[in-house]
Amino acid sequence: MKFSVLASGSTGNAFYIESDETRLLVDAGLSGKQIEGLLEQIGKSARDLDGILITHEHSDHVRGVGVMARRYQLPVFANEKTWEELDKQIGNIMDDQRRFLEIGDVLQLDDLTIETFGTSHDAVQSMGFCFFEDECKVSFTTDLGYVSQKIKETIKGSEAYIFEANHDVEMLRTCSYPWGTKRRILSDVGHLSNESSGEALLDVVEGRGEWIYLAHLSKENNMTELARLTVKNILEEEGWKDGEEFKLMDTSPIQPTRIKEIKRK
Repeated sequence: MKFSVLASGSTGNAFYIESDETRLLVDAGLSGKQIEGLLEQIGKSARDLDGILITHEHSDHVRGVGVMARRYQLPVFANEKTWEELDKQIGNIMDDQRRFLEIGDVLQLDDLTIETFGTSHDAVQSMGFCFFEDECKVSFTTDLGYVSQKIKETIKGSEAYIFEANHDVEMLRTCSYPWGTKRRILSDVGHLSNESSGEALLDVVEGRGEWIYLAHLSKENNMTELARLTVKNILEEEGWKDGEEFKLMDTSPIQPTRIKEIKRK
């Protein structure tokens, strides 16, 4: 499998993943033009896409879904509750482009297997995904307030984790957000702090050189260096070393990560 985090953050999210025969987006939270440009930066074309998977209905994840679906005749996969909200946001798409994918489903698209799991977020029914090709596994886990034991069991064994590290708790507490917004972000249906991210990863990473892409960082309440250092320190307390037993990678709201090819060791 190959993938790139095209954009990740509160301003817009999109993730690209491909197997030998299948090319997908997870979310399309930027304009169609922006997504096309990000794909071009990694040497890919939107014309080659086979579909869009939707984690949940918030605008920073679905802003460009309608445009991309109509422009390239792409099927869009979301659960029924999310579709009820999407219909209000993305405009008209053809009935045969509307695909239903519920929590716990396993979807087979040619050589790519996709397993869905539920996440705890203030959306109608948010989801994460595990991708399998041959014996290789990549998991995508963002937009959640806490990581349940079931999620840990589901994503464990991945060669690569795209995993949320949204905020630094102290930065969030002292920022200018209204208290209600702060409370929502800190809640079990909000977003993961850097510390919570590191602690959850400690339960799933096995120290065999897994790639960890820290995702959905808050522009106002986090810093790339701080997120990386916090997670790094937590994992290195296990006796592992960044760059050897695990490999931490940054993501950006405006710049795609390099295409990464994952193979089972």
